[in-house]
Amino acid sequence: MSDTASAMTGAAEAPTLSGAAGRYAEALFDLASDAGAVDAVEADLKTLSDLMGESADFRDFLKSPVYGLEEKETAMAAIVEKAGVSALSRNFIGLVAKKGRLFALDAMIDGFGKLAAHHRGEVRAEATSAAPLNDEQLRRLRGEIEGLVGKAVNLQTSVDPDLLGGLIVKVGSTMVDSSLRTKLNKLKLAMKEA
Repeated sequence: MSDTASAMTGAAEAPTLSGAAGRYAEALFDLASDAGAVDAVEADLKTLSDLMGESADFRDFLKSPVYGLEEKETAMAAIVEKAGVSALSRNFIGLVAKKGRLFALDAMIDGFGKLAAHHRGEVRAEATSAAPLNDEQLRRLRGEIEGLVGKAVNLQTSVDPDLLGGLIVKVGSTMVDSSLRTKLNKLKLAMKEA
């Protein structure tokens, strides 16, 4: 087994979350698990994550110290109500707002996603490419990663045109960077050393 394969196989272990965001994610996961609502809460959190991804103003609002706790609590209550999230997720977001922890909401969502994927026996993987991957490329990439880790893979993809070509794949704490940008930078460094 190659070093990359053995490192990726180790990535299938239970996720370790740290800090306040990790504790919040674990607490929410425990509540959702006890209620049999892991999938519903994960869908709710994905909705919020999508909102953060779509709106720089929303992201800025979550992190801004300019707004008071009551303002943030009221605004978040309206946002989650309009988004139609479950009562458990609404209560969680309300608590996070009340405790002044909205600045870490994205880390909480990420932590919950890791715990949910592990609960389902999946491994989360992220792939960044220079151009969008087609269905066949996604299928082959998912198959390669699943072959390495020996588990089902929840593959998240993103596009970064600055890569020029190739892929960056991250599974757990292991990252494989085969992007053209990195290869060119290594070549440039090697030429400077020569």
